[in-house]
Amino acid sequence: MTDILQSPLTRKLQVFVTLSEDELGVLKRLHLRRRSFTAGRDLVHQGQSDQAAYILAAGWVCSYKLQPDGTRQIVDFQIPGDFLGLRSVLLRTSDHSFEPVTDIQAAEVFADDILDSFEKTPRLAAAILWAASRDEAMVVEHLVGIGRRAADVRIAHFLLELGARLKLVGMGDQTGYDCPLTQYHLADALGLSAVHVNRILRKLRESGLVTFRNDRVTFDNYDGLLELSGFDPGYLDQTGPLLK
Repeated sequence: MTDILQSPLTRKLQVFVTLSEDELGVLKRLHLRRRSFTAGRDLVHQGQSDQAAYILAAGWVCSYKLQPDGTRQIVDFQIPGDFLGLRSVLLRTSDHSFEPVTDIQAAEVFADDILDSFEKTPRLAAAILWAASRDEAMVVEHLVGIGRRAADVRIAHFLLELGARLKLVGMGDQTGYDCPLTQYHLADALGLSAVHVNRILRKLRESGLVTFRNDRVTFDNYDGLLELSGFDPGYLDQTGPLLK
């Protein structure tokens, strides 16, 4: 069980529930079909039906919707421990696309696997529902950010949220984290132009708050960034197991 205990998904789910040996065994079986995918080639296309879901084990992915004029809105970024396309596989048709930002490793999971796991281990099902609810809460925050937050607050909030998510799976802390995203990714996610993103990142760096350079986000003044952004991680629900 050592390998599954080190899985990013296990680390995340155990924030909600202390998993039993049987539940860990089911989770291990969900990880059996490991696949590799290359950066820049979609795993799932918008409108695709009868596709699998995936558990991201390594690498970064963006989920996005393509507009008729060819522009895209990035809905979210997935990091190790996240599900890809869980909602879409249960609804049978994907309403958005998934593109690896880096080369990735992911476990392929079919609808029958998920439903069987839910039937056998209802507490594990509850934990996965918690993870899905948490993802929905993040989308709500992103909507608020795009609609109501100033550009500097929007970027600061987003970088802090990523940091909190990565800390949960052992990939970041209050000093910062490795991040492969480009300014174009941030622009497509935050409703800004890449030029505006560049300007704001420079402003935040010159203010001594955060530096995003060479694929690394460094929190130069974590408390100051919190104050600027108004970031409250309560919606991420990372305080400890609800179920023992």
